[in-house]
Amino acid sequence: MHIRMDWRNVNFDWNRARAFLVTAEEGSLSAAARALGLAQPTLGRQVDALEQELGVVLFERVGRGLRLTPAGHALIDHVRAMGDAAARLSMSAYGQNESMAGPVVISASDAYAGLLLPPIIARIRAEEPGISVEVVAANDASDLLRREADIAVRNFRPKEPDLVARKIREADARLYGTPAYLKSLGPLSRPRDLARAGIIGLSDAEMYVAGLNTLGLGLTTDNITLRCDNFLVMWALVKQGLGLGIIDDRIGDAEPAVTLALAGLAPLTFPVWLVAHREIHNSPRLRFVFDCLADGLK
Repeated sequence: MHIRMDWRNVNFDWNRARAFLVTAEEGSLSAAARALGLAQPTLGRQVDALEQELGVVLFERVGRGLRLTPAGHALIDHVRAMGDAAARLSMSAYGQNESMAGPVVISASDAYAGLLLPPIIARIRAEEPGISVEVVAANDASDLLRREADIAVRNFRPKEPDLVARKIREADARLYGTPAYLKSLGPLSRPRDLARAGIIGLSDAEMYVAGLNTLGLGLTTDNITLRCDNFLVMWALVKQGLGLGIIDDRIGDAEPAVTLALAGLAPLTFPVWLVAHREIHNSPRLRFVFDCLADGLK
């Protein structure tokens, strides 16, 4: 049974509620303004106006950031639920658009975005020039339910019931280096010989070394001679002969400047999933891009 709502009790502007939510999630007015594409003074006025409408103080200033007050904490879950409902409404409406022309946002790791997606996007543009593609190169998972992307390439299966996923393949990541760098290490005949190598690492050194040592390499954190948080930067350093790096073998085998660090060394295997909101079933444009990505990545 549907209960009619007394809209006279809703005495605030929902746009201001969105300003409150994004500011709380981003931790500062400047970051929230960037996320919403607004000027910081405009966003600040929206938050101030909401406080006046509700008759409460939502934030207190801490250094250069903002922290929720007790009143803000009491309200944030309700506003977050509003944001989730707005996102579902937007996604549902977006899925009803049957036009092939329009935008599609694809999220993938920086390595996939820079090195595997370009020829696939070229095919999409050639076959459907009305589709405008935006690529989000991010090594953390974009939130599809909040429309940070329409389609995502991930290495894990989503658990959210509103998302659909297709497993594309099991990918192999292998260690590569330049021939000159590998020669400088001396004879390499068994996995533990690679303990003489410098490794260009990503993120946490101990976790990175632990993952590589499942291949029987016997590395320590001392082997991490360079570190960055970007696969493309890591790969560029590998190609300069500054150490060994691990990457999807579709990328590594296609690069003439490098070679396998050790023939016969087992790979690290990981799944490749293509993920989208279930509203993709109602959108020919999204289905077309999804299918092109699935075909190009498998």
